[in-house]
Amino acid sequence: MAQLGLIGIGVMGSALAQNLAENGHDVAMLDRTMSKMQAVIDSAQDQGLPGKLTAHADAQALIDALPAPRAILVLVPSGAPLRSVVDTLKPLLAKGDLIADLGNSNYTDTQAYVAELEAEGLEFIGMGISGGAEGARHGPSIMAGGSKDSWARIVEPLSDAAAKFEGDPCCDWFGPGGSGHFIKMIHNGIEYAVMQLIAEAYGVMKHGLRMPTEDIGQKFTAWNKGHLDSYLMKIAAEVLSTKDPITGNDMVEMILDQAGQKGTGRWSVIEALHLGAPSSMMAAAVEARNISALKEDRIAIQSIFGASQDAIPTEIITNDKALDALESALILATILAYSQGMEIIRRASVASEWNLDLAAIARVWRAGCIIRSSLLDNFSDFFEGSPDALLIEDPAFEKEFRVRGPLLQMVASFGLVSGNHVPVFAAATNYYNLMRSGQGTANMIQALRDRFGAHSFERMDNLGQKVIGPWHDK
Repeated sequence: MAQLGLIGIGVMGSALAQNLAENGHDVAMLDRTMSKMQAVIDSAQDQGLPGKLTAHADAQALIDALPAPRAILVLVPSGAPLRSVVDTLKPLLAKGDLIADLGNSNYTDTQAYVAELEAEGLEFIGMGISGGAEGARHGPSIMAGGSKDSWARIVEPLSDAAAKFEGDPCCDWFGPGGSGHFIKMIHNGIEYAVMQLIAEAYGVMKHGLRMPTEDIGQKFTAWNKGHLDSYLMKIAAEVLSTKDPITGNDMVEMILDQAGQKGTGRWSVIEALHLGAPSSMMAAAVEARNISALKEDRIAIQSIFGASQDAIPTEIITNDKALDALESALILATILAYSQGMEIIRRASVASEWNLDLAAIARVWRAGCIIRSSLLDNFSDFFEGSPDALLIEDPAFEKEFRVRGPLLQMVASFGLVSGNHVPVFAAATNYYNLMRSGQGTANMIQALRDRFGAHSFERMDNLGQKVIGPWHDK
């Protein structure tokens, strides 16, 4: 009999099925389209994969093919499709059977599913997986949440299928309830920020420094050999070196500038706001995608006011150190994006009593996932010794911040002055400036709040005591 069931044989599902089969695991598959399943079976046979894949016509046939207690992986879109699968399976399952959701579900939905199914004697795991179709086929990063005992039942095949970093599987259980999907959600929020930073760096080089696309790609390739060594930088260089087979132009220049999204970045910002955690870089990245969708409006407004890059000071364009400054800014802003993401996770862990291990989270992202980066080794080492600290406080990066901080400010200033689009570089600069300001300007906010609403404030010379201002004596 098959060891696992797998429902949803789309791009990700078919890739994961073959990955499990390649690692010697037998998988019973279910999909609405029999031809999809047969194509996966034929492909596995052509590749000589040792695990056996079988196709089943309906949910009952799938369940009959699995030994009790059953473990069924589900790879369908979140929302109504997942609800439909769960409702179909529930009457057919027996006590102790397990459903694992591998989709991009909102962690609050996962929390609800855990409570619902456990009340009926069933088990539910929310499992974030990252790496796209390539990762699903050759080794994704896997972030699980739910019952630890449930995880123990499926950890072996999933660890076999997961990406490996120096021999260790990038696959772990982190906590109860929806914690796994929460971690994956914030992973995607960081991904939004870093992708937007790369896009902004490309824009500064293309429009601000007037560099040919091919030269930008070569620069990205060079940067990928240093602190910016990461999957996203690697594929950015690849994208920029690719020509359109139809026109012969640079492929990236043939792509409509409207960015899509599936909601995880937006959810990250919403949850950060609930938790009172900084998320300015993610928020700027989400907003940039939202504005990118307003193509017709942008064209109309450009026709009125002119293109934003029309007034670029010549003396800035010819700055010989501009590229070095841009690299430094990208390094520092990337660290800050991870810092914000990890702080959101830390606060959620405290609020939900998940007891999440930030060092382990950094380790599970070192291979297979979209935001894998050479920086993650430093991050995991830091959180191992300082689990409650902000990543921005890591002594290993103190020199980086001292040297590169002014360059980050320079790049953000250049972008604004030259009319280039640098919302996430600007957000990173503001976050960095705010976080290193022992004395900020919130005293003015408190004064205004007290003046119009008698909300009270604390005096610097009498902390802990709430008072109202003298303007109320008039």
